[in-house]
Amino acid sequence: MRSSKQAAAATATENNRGISGHMFTLHQRLYHALNLGTRYSEGKEWKWKCTDIEIQRYVVRSISSFIESVSPDTLHHPLVKDSMPDIVWALVWILQHKSEAVLSIAANVVVKLIRVIPNSILQPYSLYLVHPLASLLSSRLLEISIACATALNMILSNLSAIREKSVWEILSETKTVFLIVSGIRKFSGGTMSTEYFQEMASLLSTILQKWSASRFSVWNDTKLMEVLEAMHENPDVSVKVALLKLYSGIALCGNGAMKLLQNGEALLQMMVLCMGRSRSYSVQMEGFRLAQCLATNKQGCLKMLSLCCEPIVKAIIDGMTGWTLSSGKIANDQMSLLVEACRLALIIRWDGEHHDYFWKKGIDKVLLDLLLEKFQNGQSVHLLTSEEQISEAQEVLKVDVLLVLRPYMWDILGWLAIYCREDFNPSIHSHELLIDMLIRCACLTFTDSVRKGWQICQSDLSEMFRSESASRAVLMMIYSPSKYIASKARSMLSEILEPVGKEYLKRSLRVLNFTSTRDNFGIPDMLQTGINLVALTCCACLPWYQSYIVKSGGVKILVAFIKWCLSNGVHIGRLNFAPHLHNIFSQRHCCWVCKEDWEGNDILLLYGLWGLAELLHYGSISKNFDIFSGQVEYTEAQFVRMLQEICSDNSALGLKWNAAYILSYFGFYGFPSKLGRRIGKALDENEFADTRLILAKGESMSVHGVILAIRCPSLLPPEELSHDEKASDGSSGRCAIDKQYGKFKKEIRLSSHVDNQALAKLLEFIYLGYLHAGDEHVKKLKILAKHCSLQPLSTMLGKRRPKVGHSFPHL
Repeated sequence: MRSSKQAAAATATENNRGISGHMFTLHQRLYHALNLGTRYSEGKEWKWKCTDIEIQRYVVRSISSFIESVSPDTLHHPLVKDSMPDIVWALVWILQHKSEAVLSIAANVVVKLIRVIPNSILQPYSLYLVHPLASLLSSRLLEISIACATALNMILSNLSAIREKSVWEILSETKTVFLIVSGIRKFSGGTMSTEYFQEMASLLSTILQKWSASRFSVWNDTKLMEVLEAMHENPDVSVKVALLKLYSGIALCGNGAMKLLQNGEALLQMMVLCMGRSRSYSVQMEGFRLAQCLATNKQGCLKMLSLCCEPIVKAIIDGMTGWTLSSGKIANDQMSLLVEACRLALIIRWDGEHHDYFWKKGIDKVLLDLLLEKFQNGQSVHLLTSEEQISEAQEVLKVDVLLVLRPYMWDILGWLAIYCREDFNPSIHSHELLIDMLIRCACLTFTDSVRKGWQICQSDLSEMFRSESASRAVLMMIYSPSKYIASKARSMLSEILEPVGKEYLKRSLRVLNFTSTRDNFGIPDMLQTGINLVALTCCACLPWYQSYIVKSGGVKILVAFIKWCLSNGVHIGRLNFAPHLHNIFSQRHCCWVCKEDWEGNDILLLYGLWGLAELLHYGSISKNFDIFSGQVEYTEAQFVRMLQEICSDNSALGLKWNAAYILSYFGFYGFPSKLGRRIGKALDENEFADTRLILAKGESMSVHGVILAIRCPSLLPPEELSHDEKASDGSSGRCAIDKQYGKFKKEIRLSSHVDNQALAKLLEFIYLGYLHAGDEHVKKLKILAKHCSLQPLSTMLGKRRPKVGHSFPHL
């Protein structure tokens, strides 16, 4: 602690450099007050103490006056910065001394200090305030508790990630979460002040957001949950914001979210009301954020929508349409709300009833309005020629008012398309012109990004991010189950590509070939590679380009790229280059299981598999071994083994389905798994076999009844039939039961239509989860799989494309 003479000399010097005389005087008075206390050394820190209440009060008032004199121009002045350690240590001592006569004004001065002094200056010292502030949350005087909660919340909100561990240790030591929860419960029942609940709930939500270890004790407290539910009817805006934030903090835990949704009708009703246009922007935004947390995975999303589907969709549509332009600009609060509404609209990445509601509410018109800023030319555009429509779309896409929303719009459009029904008719809930214009704009944005290539990558990364979303939307539309959307997307893309399509493909193939030889891989490389993979996959379904891709070595390039991804552990999730998917809750979740994730953390590998699968699907490769001709280090067997590993490990659903689909073109049908390998060992072991399958010609096969019962019950006759009764229409034959060697043995006689080799292959699938068969067996296997109700095997044998979002069979 400096002496008053030293302080005076220092301030006199600084005064000559711009410090006002008033500030000089207050600083001098501050150090005069501090010098009435005692300084002492603890480690490398000089601290302050004083047990005299009047001196403490004098010091606090001096600190307050000095802080008030600090102007924006002097915030970073050395005089201010050098005073911070002394000010903080004085406040720490006074708070720890816990004299009620001075605690209230001391806590409020801490709030003032944090509000005035920038975090960059204060944070190295403010952490010392955490322990005393947390200890005072249970003060019997509400004004002290409220001020301490406010100050502590401000410190924690500005906390850097590197300090979170040490601060959590302090919060655990002081039982901060317990004190807050106990306080809210204690002051419930009509006696709790609005300000007290608001500050305590806000502090608790900040803790829940930053530290997952705090969440269980909160969502598992039944009494607290009852208190929170009782606050639903409180009309105060600040209370609503604090309450919604607290629920969002709880919902960051998957188990907490399920607890909220367990009897969640009242909560969701309150949430939807808060999302309505009649509420303030701050309340609306917190309502949207809570819904986003509850819909973190498919299970949570569908549970939420099962309780409140149409109102949530309506709130999203209202949130995406309640905006206006003023002088070509949109207000900041409206833009923030639009972003939150668009983020919540991404619940359409899962299939369900909500898709129908989105179409009924005119989602296509909403997207077009956001894309083209209140699209008004619908009546005249249909009169233009195709070339004129392209030109019109190119012009409106140049306007940049709502550029930040475009990645959301493209994602929404893509997911709508990929889950669309085959018989989708745009004229039922919308107008063909709207869908057509959206498709045309997406194709234009996509082809423009492929054309510009590395130029965008190096000059404007944000434009590349938008292009990535548009390219995905085109990919999903081209492979949409909807005949209308798929055909429109293909014809429009072909039309736009027609002059230079092959040149674009040539460049894309060159980039992918080059990528497979690289070691360093940055974000621009990821983006460019992803877009080129999508370009290749889109063109793989256009007949005019299929043969060109194959002749240009596209198949071998894709195989080499897939091998490169798998061999080098290239794990790149879409979050790596889709910043619009990040929000304040990103990386803060716990206990959420995302088993239904289609893309996972291998988006480039998924695109590579998808592209190869499409080339195989369209019959562009006559013989699979041609792919590996001339290969020495990488054989077909190795490639097959890699694909089987994808099916067997914890890869995302999209990877598994596409790998299994590609395997079918190499004669492997089904779904390899680690469990299947273990069960498959029993196929040739007859020691514990208890069931015999007898064919018409007398040939027989010994199998295990329990495995048949679980994996293919259709092969077993109904249990209610007697041993000498003929099987009814749905059974495979007749059953005889004999007691031999102390156990029952079952004999099942099969129809004369069952082929020995086909049955052997079918048993291979039943035990292993997949089978290996030549083309000569496929027809018979199809019939047998159909009669045995093995739909997943029928899908693979029929080489039908995987449907996005479908669960991977666990055989």
